[in-house]
Amino acid sequence: MSLITLHVLRCQGLNKLATSLRLGSTGTVIRSRPCSVFKNYSRKMSYTAVERGALNSTDYRLYFRNDVGPISPMHDIPLYADEANKIVNMVVEIPRWTNAKMEINLKETLNPIKQDVKKGKLRYVANCFPHHGYIWNYGALPQTWENPEVLDEATGCKGDNDPIDVLEIGYRVAKRGEVLKVKILGCVALIDEGETDWKIIVIDVNDPLAEQMNDVSDIEKHYPGLMKATIEWFKIYKIPDGKSENQFAFNGEAKSRDFALHIVDEVHQHWQNLIKREAPAGGIACTNTTVVGSPFKTTIEAVEEILEKAPELQDAQAMDPIVNKFHFIQALQHKL
Repeated sequence: MSLITLHVLRCQGLNKLATSLRLGSTGTVIRSRPCSVFKNYSRKMSYTAVERGALNSTDYRLYFRNDVGPISPMHDIPLYADEANKIVNMVVEIPRWTNAKMEINLKETLNPIKQDVKKGKLRYVANCFPHHGYIWNYGALPQTWENPEVLDEATGCKGDNDPIDVLEIGYRVAKRGEVLKVKILGCVALIDEGETDWKIIVIDVNDPLAEQMNDVSDIEKHYPGLMKATIEWFKIYKIPDGKSENQFAFNGEAKSRDFALHIVDEVHQHWQNLIKREAPAGGIACTNTTVVGSPFKTTIEAVEEILEKAPELQDAQAMDPIVNKFHFIQALQHKL
């Protein structure tokens, strides 16, 4: 193990992990990295992303550990980093400007991040000119769930069976697997194939503009054109795949911070019902190591073997160059 790798592990408080991992001579087999250590918050927990398999392949997985051991990013990372100030944790699934459709896998134990697969092929979002890949850091709020059996009062449509989506608009391109502390600014309601798919708009608390960003109305002031581009992106991004234009509730109007906080509280309650077995899991893996009172709670030792049995990290496979193609959706320009 290299001195640099050992130093990184020690800095994360992972001495036990450093001595137990079977790393290669270069110390690069696991590629652990710190995901969130922020100052000025009472709940200080660091998270480490652990890559397995080969990027751009169906066996790629990104697992999570806290200072104690393996965890689920869906169930074991708290929703709130600072509940009094409404600062929440965001799990970054897709860094800005990238195309691979990565997501928390609800079906597998520990819910690692993996690339979505459609019709046997890895899924990449199309570049709809002038947008390249995702135009924000895209991810999810942990401990949230849009229940597919419950009608959303605001939209009249049922949930999409996923954790709620987050768009982080700060200047920095985040890394896949980072856990960011973010401020909620507002939200928009995408109606995706008849299901409610909320998009919560946030900014990293460490962004230079974070103190000036307190509500949805501040977005246009500091990021002129971003909300218009956001609505356009979601309307057209599936058209290259042969699907129709997506629709929004409220005619695409962005709702306020208080409205968004109410939505987040609702989907957090849905998750609580799920993790307590008060709502049908519907195939969602609810194994966790930290949720007190959950019938799905297990021990660190019981889940360590999941990482041990996962494929070792391999070099990334080549990505098909067609992923970089631009699609020109001219017929819809007058509608946007």
